[in-house]
Amino acid sequence: MPAPPSTPPPGKRRLRLAFGAAAAAVVFAIPLTQQAEASVPPPEPGWTQVWADDFEGPAGSLPSSSNWIFDIGHSYPGGPANWGTGEIAAHTDDPANVSVDGSGNLHITPLRDDAGNWTSARIETQRADFKAPAGGVLRIEGRIQMPNVTGTEALGYWPAFWALGSPFRGNYWNWPGIGEFDVMENVNGIDSVWGVLHCGVAPGGPCNENNGIGASRACPGSPCQSGFHTYRFEWDQSVSPNDLRWYVDGEQFHSVSQSQLPADTWNQMTGHGGYFILLNVAMGGAFPDGVAGRATPVPETTPGRPMVVDYVAVWSRGGGGDPTAGH
Repeated sequence: MPAPPSTPPPGKRRLRLAFGAAAAAVVFAIPLTQQAEASVPPPEPGWTQVWADDFEGPAGSLPSSSNWIFDIGHSYPGGPANWGTGEIAAHTDDPANVSVDGSGNLHITPLRDDAGNWTSARIETQRADFKAPAGGVLRIEGRIQMPNVTGTEALGYWPAFWALGSPFRGNYWNWPGIGEFDVMENVNGIDSVWGVLHCGVAPGGPCNENNGIGASRACPGSPCQSGFHTYRFEWDQSVSPNDLRWYVDGEQFHSVSQSQLPADTWNQMTGHGGYFILLNVAMGGAFPDGVAGRATPVPETTPGRPMVVDYVAVWSRGGGGDPTAGH
C-alpha cells in the first residue's frame, strides 16, 4: 500500500532544489565507458577486509546470489508502493537489467519497452551485519561509473550506492529511525555526488527529513558520468563523539558528528545488528523530479545507460576487528 505522507520510507526521497532545473540541463562531452580495475584493492595498512565483491563471472550472468538479494517489482512485500520514492521502473533479475560483463564489472541498466514501461534493477547484500567495531572504524567503498548520460537525455536517472539498517528487513515501515547512509547518489546526469544521512523521524526531526543531512560536490578531475570514481563512507567509533564521513576519490566532502544528534536518535541508528548495502538505478521519483522541476523521465530520456560497478568492499580498522567475522 502507499506510504502515508507523514512516514516516507527509504530510498532518498528528498527534494534538494539548489541545483534547479537549469543544472539538470548541463551537458558534458563524455568518452566511452572505462574499463574496471583488475581486482578489489588490498586493505590499507591497519585495515582488515570484512567483505567484498569484484563482480567476476561470465559475461551476461547474474551477480552472485550468495552475495546479493534481487529486489523484484515495485515494492517489498507489504511495503510502500514504488519503493516509497515515487520511482516508476519495475525492478527485475533479468540479465538485461543486471549482469556482470566478464571483465569484472556489474552493469545495472534501465530499459524502456515499446509501450513506454521502464525496467531496472535493485540488489542488496545478503549480509545485514556491517557495523563499526567497538572502538574502531567501518569503511564501505565502491568504485563506480554513473550512467553515461547527461542533459535532457538523463532526466529521471537516479543511481545510488547506499546502506539501510538491518531492522528494516521484514518491517519496511520503520524508516528513517533505523538509519540510512547514502554513500553515493546522483540524479539527472548532473556532475555531482550527494552523500546523505537519514535518521530519526519523518517529517522533520533531527535529520531534517525528508531531506536528511546531506552535502554534495562535483567529482574530482572528471565528471561523475565520464568514468569511474571511488565513493567511500566511514563510521568511526574510535573517536568521541563518534563521526560519520563521506569521500569521493579520497577527498572528504561531508561529515556528521554524534554530537549533532540526540542520544536516542544516534542509539536507534547505531545500536542494532548492522547494515546491508544496496546498489540500484531508479527512474523518476521525488529526487530527480524535484531537481528537474518537472516529472521525470521524459520522452527524450535515453534508456540503456548502465551504472557500472567495479567493486564493492567493506573494511574495518581497530577496535575488535571484524565484529561479524564468521557470519
